[in-house]
Amino acid sequence: MIVRFGYVAMSVTVQNASPSKTMTMASFNKIGDREAAIRKLERIATENLHNTLRLLRHNRANDVQVYRFSSKLIPLATHPDLCGWDPFQALAADFAEVGNYVRANGMRVSFHPDHFTVLSTPRPEVLQSSINDLKYHNAMLEAMELGADAKNNIHIGGAYGDKVTSGQRFVEQVDALEVSLKKRLTLENDDKTFNAVETLEACKLTGLPMVLDIHHQWVNNEGEKPWELWPDILTTWKGEWAQAGSSPDHPLPPKVHASSPRSEKDPRSHADGVEVEPLLTFLRNIAGYTDRIDVMLEAKRKDEALFGLMNQLRLQEGNGVKVLNGASVEIML
Repeated sequence: MIVRFGYVAMSVTVQNASPSKTMTMASFNKIGDREAAIRKLERIATENLHNTLRLLRHNRANDVQVYRFSSKLIPLATHPDLCGWDPFQALAADFAEVGNYVRANGMRVSFHPDHFTVLSTPRPEVLQSSINDLKYHNAMLEAMELGADAKNNIHIGGAYGDKVTSGQRFVEQVDALEVSLKKRLTLENDDKTFNAVETLEACKLTGLPMVLDIHHQWVNNEGEKPWELWPDILTTWKGEWAQAGSSPDHPLPPKVHASSPRSEKDPRSHADGVEVEPLLTFLRNIAGYTDRIDVMLEAKRKDEALFGLMNQLRLQEGNGVKVLNGASVEIML
């Protein structure tokens, strides 16, 4: 089984390359001239996209083919006071350059809208805000001219005092989404509310692929081992194809999230790096089910954690592990 590792948004090894520079609404209003303030927002967004491209080049140099974009590429993009602003025309060339690089290098990219994007909500205004946020993320992927294999990963959301009803409401509200939004969604189990078993059931009902977070599953489960769910999780990825040809000849590998707990006292928070043994145990247990998988590392030290994990995996060579390059391995049965 080929395993590719990726990281989230920021690099700690590339200096001055933040893709998330921003501006507060208070700072925007202090400028006084709305058009001048909007031009400043667009300049910041241009710099964020330029830094994203720098990070993609860094990734290519280090064999990293799995990457999650920052959701903050365009500051204040979804702020209600700027609802009449369309930044995409001004940023078209910059988005296109990022998308061209992704396609030319066969990278797998995604977004993870924040925890305010909740489709289980009973409040119409929160639902609409969540849909608007998904539209914003879709618009960025479309501006990059990326296919539906570039996904937006979300959680089910809150229980609102009745988890069964909230889960049912999530399914109904996902089913009501525009096809353009739904086709880019993946669904992840969380660490407090909807566990992996419940998330898998929601995926079966909605048709969304499931991203198993093995750290979340460890702290929020029904007694199952994560690999025991894998055959059913794998079926949620059937029919998902990579961009090249968009055919069964190019299946989109299933994706999982991996991180390590910060401490025994704080098991839910993410550590700086990733412990090799729990992850390797999981990978060995699922290696017989699929020939490829992508693993998004959610460690505090970002790319440095990925490189550290690869160093640990090199020590496992000859023990059912073959290092293929700077960011991928083969797990052998």
